[in-house]
Amino acid sequence: MSNTTARTVESSQKSVRWGLRVTLAVAGAAVTGLAIVAPVQAEPLWPGGPDIPGVPAIIPAAPPGMAPQPFSVPGSLNPTITPGNGAIVGGKRSIDITYKTPIIDRTAAENSIVISPSANVPGSFEWINDTHVQWNPDEYWPRNTAVTVNVAGTTSAFRVSDDFTSVGDASTHEFVVKIGGDVVKTFPASYGKPGHESPNGSFKVLEKFSEMVMDSSTYGVPITAPEGYKLDVEYATRVTWGGIFVHAAPWSTGSQGNSNVSHGCINLSTENAKWFFDNVRNGDTVNIQGA
Repeated sequence: MSNTTARTVESSQKSVRWGLRVTLAVAGAAVTGLAIVAPVQAEPLWPGGPDIPGVPAIIPAAPPGMAPQPFSVPGSLNPTITPGNGAIVGGKRSIDITYKTPIIDRTAAENSIVISPSANVPGSFEWINDTHVQWNPDEYWPRNTAVTVNVAGTTSAFRVSDDFTSVGDASTHEFVVKIGGDVVKTFPASYGKPGHESPNGSFKVLEKFSEMVMDSSTYGVPITAPEGYKLDVEYATRVTWGGIFVHAAPWSTGSQGNSNVSHGCINLSTENAKWFFDNVRNGDTVNIQGA
């Protein structure tokens, strides 16, 4: 089932089922010629069926080794929810719900689980076994998302880490983004070519520009020189005051992921550079290695 959240069965639906069971029991008794007279001390006669010889139970007993339908008594299971209350997790963390008894009706179980994130995050359920269901985000939890989970009377409230770190590897031509230590994006990239290598080290995001002009003459190379340039660039994220940026470079997409052709900057596709620009904040860490 791919619903992000599920709702507990309405009490009115339970009343309908109760009434149906009573009606069926009475009808069964009429067929056998028995009149159902409930003695005062015989409680309850339902939902298992009339406790009268010759009148079968409406709900048969569960087969050996299997639990009866657990959601007939909401809140009786007290499942365990992980991450626990107050936890700080990474961007790919699943929500694990573990029941104390095997679940027969998985759809009913999923419908009783309410997941409430502060940001809209689509995801889906996956059953690990008969007592363990897992909910996974389709992609990742955005940084600092607050999540509350309610199921069968148990609640957990946790938060996604605000730690947003990038690792650029010039030797593998990749640019990896992590939230709380979990990898959420891996982009093909191009780094500085020989003679213009990107600097190795750990840097902080300094400022961002949705559009800017990059001009080699600002660091002493005329735009008419063989290595000169003057380019309109989108989604430029500065990581050094010396002119190293993560930015969109649609002219180098053929090299991104396989070779280094820039003048020291980290080249990404326009789509990937925009995602990074939209999600990174000033002060976030960008590590460069392998250059």
